Formats: sequence, C-alpha cells, structure tokens
Amino acid sequence: MSDPLHERDIAETALELVFQAAGPYLGSLPERKVHDRDADALLEELGGPLPEHGAGTLDSVERLVRVGTGAATHSSGPRFFHLVVGGSTPAALAADWTASLLDQTAGLWASSPFAARAETVALGWLKELFGLPASFGAVLTPSATFAHLTGLACARSWWAEQHGVDVSAQGLAGLPEMPVLSSGLVHVSTRKTLQMLGCGRDTLRTFARDDAGRIDLPAMEAALAALDGPAVIIGNLGEVNTGDSDPIAELADLAERYGAWLHVDGAFGLFAALSPRTAHLARGVERANSITADGHKWLNVPYESGFSFVRDASWMSRAFGAWGAAYLPDAGDGRVNYNMLGPESSRRARALPIWATLRAYGRDGHRAMVERHLDVAGHLGALVERAPDLELLAPVQLCVVCFRYRPPGVPEEELDDLNARLGEALLADGRVYAGTSLYRGMRVFRPAPLNWRTTPGDVELLVTVLRELGAALTGG
Repeated sequence: MSDPLHERDIAETALELVFQAAGPYLGSLPERKVHDRDADALLEELGGPLPEHGAGTLDSVERLVRVGTGAATHSSGPRFFHLVVGGSTPAALAADWTASLLDQTAGLWASSPFAARAETVALGWLKELFGLPASFGAVLTPSATFAHLTGLACARSWWAEQHGVDVSAQGLAGLPEMPVLSSGLVHVSTRKTLQMLGCGRDTLRTFARDDAGRIDLPAMEAALAALDGPAVIIGNLGEVNTGDSDPIAELADLAERYGAWLHVDGAFGLFAALSPRTAHLARGVERANSITADGHKWLNVPYESGFSFVRDASWMSRAFGAWGAAYLPDAGDGRVNYNMLGPESSRRARALPIWATLRAYGRDGHRAMVERHLDVAGHLGALVERAPDLELLAPVQLCVVCFRYRPPGVPEEELDDLNARLGEALLADGRVYAGTSLYRGMRVFRPAPLNWRTTPGDVELLVTVLRELGAALTGG
C-alpha cells in the first residue's frame, strides 16, 4: 500500500537518515570539490518513469540523500565564489529544518501567529542591522527579484495615483509610460521586474558617464527636469561585477528635489552599512522610498530569502492587499497578514532561519563576518595584483573582485576567448567555482567570497588553480 498514511510511524526514521548524512557531509565541505563531474552519473538514479507502486519513504529518502551528497554542487562550502552566493550558518540551517518540520502557512496571522510574529521580529531586527527607521514597512520575499517586485509595485501605485488612477483596481490602460531612470550599474532583475509589472523592461533609461556604467548625475537631473510628471529613480548599491555603487545620498537629493520615488537595489550592497569601513557606500539609504536586499547572499541564510523595505507602509497594502475574499480574515490590531504586503499568497516560514541567525550571532557577529569577507576580498585583490599573469580591473570595494587572466605575450584580441575557455576549465575542474562575466566589454572573473566558511586560504587556492589551468591552456 503506497498511501503515506501507512508510513506515518517512520517519519522519524526518515529524518534520521538525513541527520546521519548531515554530519559527514558538512564536515567534508572544506576539502571536497565544489562540483565533481565524475559524480554526475549518479543523476541517472533520479530518473525513470513515475512509479506505479511507490518505493517507500526510506528507500526514496536514502537515494535522494546519497545522490545529493554525491552529485550536488556544494555551494554551501567555502569555495563557491560564483553568482554572489552565501551559505547557511549553523543556526540558519537548523532553523530551516525547523521551518520544514513545522510547515507553517505563514501568510496569515490566523493560520500561524508563530510565523507572523517571527517575521515581524526578524524584519525589525533587519531594520536595526541596516540602520533603517523602525517606521518602514517590510516583508520577506523569495528573492531579491521578488523584493524588487514589491518595492516597484508600490512605486507604480504611487506613480499612477499622481495621474489619478488606482492601478491595482484599474490597471495601466490609458496611463503614459512610467519614467524609470538609473545608472548603468542597474541589474537585470530590475528590468525583469519592470517587465513583470507591465511597465516594460526596455523603458528604463540609463545615465552613465563611462563604459563601467558609473552614473552621470547632471544628465539624470536634466532628464528629471524635462519630465512632465513624477518619475522613479533606481539607485544601485553593490554592482555584481565590481561591487561599485551609485551615490545614494545624492540620488536621494535628486528624488526630493524633483518629487521622484527612489528605489535602492541593495541585494548584497546593503550589508555595507554593517562595517565602518564601507558604511559610506550606504549613506542616504534610509531616505529611499523602497529598498531591496537578499538574505541568501551576505546574511548567509538558505535560499529563498529576500527583503523589501518601504518607507510608507501603506503603499504595500494598496499594491498587494484588498482582495475581497471573504475567507481571508483581517489580522486585527497589532497583527500582520504578510500576504497582503507582498506578491506571495502562499508562503513558507522563511523568517525562521533569519530570526535564528540574527539571534545567534547578533549585530557584532554579522559585522565581524562582513569585515572578514572584506579582508578576504582585499587579500584576493592583492594576490591578483602581485601575479604577473592576472590583471585587476577595478578597485576592490566590497566582496567582489574583478580581474582577468592576462599572461605575457597573448594579444589583446585573444584575451576574451582565453578567459572564456579558462572559465569553462575552472568549472570543469571543480576544486573552486567562479564563473565569468562581461565588464567594460571584457570577459572577466568576478568571484565573490561571502560564504561564512570562507578563509584566505580558499581564495589563495582559487588563484593557484586559475594560474595552473591557464598555463595548461596557453602552454606556459
């Protein structure tokens, strides 16, 4: 009989299988390859036709754990430098297991006062951590893209109201194009959000003074002055190739001068506020109308975790609430229905890992982690500058180091192809993981050491492996 009811007494045994695998797996992360392509053959064990008669809980969990611990990309380890990804602190990992154990319906206070209260506390602590006013509205989302969606949906509602339209009720029909202005540091997730909101991803206008995308403030101000009506400004705090940032305080001045909405993308850059060494980059963020950040980056909590903060919390309920469904009760005084403040209706209790890691390590612990990562990134930058066959392409400002392989004697026109091939070789090798990107028209590496386990030795290995593979490609 395959009905799960008949296996209700073995749930603890199934969890024990995961627990028994967890210790050896976590202990192996500092030494094992980030990805071992020789283990990819295990992936075949996941396939086959849908079983007519189930194999049972224990057999299925055993296979999943065995295949996963062997063939997964071990991105929770210390040498995954690709895509600006953190890991899961011990407190966050255990709390994420707790979230699955309790399986709370976290969108409504009535369905889980526990989940709602944990989210309220976690969001309050995050505002304290980043130096944001307690009066800001806030909600947890599955990602920075969804956090963008939250903040920019509020901006769209605000903008439409300036034109006398309730966009939540009436839509965009008949409205002019919503002006959205940014520097060239803007991330693709902002364009994707504008696409999802019906505003058009290609309507965003960029104002850059150079091919790195750094902002041309006079040109942006001239564009704002020429507009007949309100606009939305995107400020970028932590660009993914170099960690570069817009001058947020100056953008806040522009927004106030021209009555614009300022939205700040601080997916990982908002964590600059934690260290005295980098806090100047985040100066003025508290004056923004909406702010995006990501937990599964520098906070080191599991995927999926984003934060959205909105200065005037009423825009959140106007953009996402008032569905008119009789079975969804009002929260009541002092209570929050978070599914009325963001794009999700059904939500898991993603606040639990955030609550746990903030309580476990506090402000000092998270500041220490950020400053250690700043040191590791600075160390990597110094290694690159000292290496005769590597070229640092931008100052190291946060946790991203932008460079390329440039051995003597290789013509400039061949470097992009060489670095692309080196990037493929690095991922195939698997000892460390760092992909390539494009910066100022050049194919580059942009490793981001922000996993809580990462040490200077891990980035030293990255340099060693890159130079070793590069020499093999060039015959050096």
